[in-house]
Amino acid sequence: MPKRLGVIGGLGPLATAYFYELICRMTDAGKDQEHLDMVIIGKSSIPDRTEYILGKSSDSPMPQIKESAKTLEIMGVDYIAIPCITAHYFYREISESIKVPIVHIIKETVRYLKERGIKNAGIMATEGTIKSNLFQKELHENGINPVIPSKNGQEYISDIIYKNVKAGMPVDMVQFKKASDELLNKGADVIILGCTELSLVKRTADIGPGFIDALEVLAMCCINKCERPVRKEFSNLIT
Repeated sequence: MPKRLGVIGGLGPLATAYFYELICRMTDAGKDQEHLDMVIIGKSSIPDRTEYILGKSSDSPMPQIKESAKTLEIMGVDYIAIPCITAHYFYREISESIKVPIVHIIKETVRYLKERGIKNAGIMATEGTIKSNLFQKELHENGINPVIPSKNGQEYISDIIYKNVKAGMPVDMVQFKKASDELLNKGADVIILGCTELSLVKRTADIGPGFIDALEVLAMCCINKCERPVRKEFSNLIT
């Protein structure tokens, strides 16, 4: 019986759509029937994760995320993916509310870097992800030094996420390069695109070498867990 993947989507909508595209592109399939069976819940009304984490909003996204997870469990999925990194701030509470395993995008990305001997990893992510140490904690536990942006660098990244991608506007690649160059100059061997909106930057622009897209790692892991092969051209996810 084929494994079915459930997706808690809408966080944001374009990132969810791109995640589905990645799953299709990365699966070594020759016909429709060789692709993954997926159930996607697109609930864009879920409150902003970073606003809640930073205390700028009292509207918790947790109840709606848990509701989506339970709906997917009832629908009989074998694994759940959340193509929103900041939402993993709530990972423990969500996973404890259901029996279906949730593929952890942060743990899988860090594992991928550790297996390839990376010692210093830069992080481009939302302010909520950075302030809650989601990547830093996992990197430290795996012997990798996290490199985080300065205040100005984080402002550039936040603008790209919220004022460009989420707003449906063109990406300011000058700001992107300033933020990424800062991390490289601070010693990063690889830069993690640690927000799924930043994955959309990589989709449309040549960002150069030395990046790893966490959304691609999540797609690869989900394909593997659902017992489908990954195309050979995606054997190395570091640009």
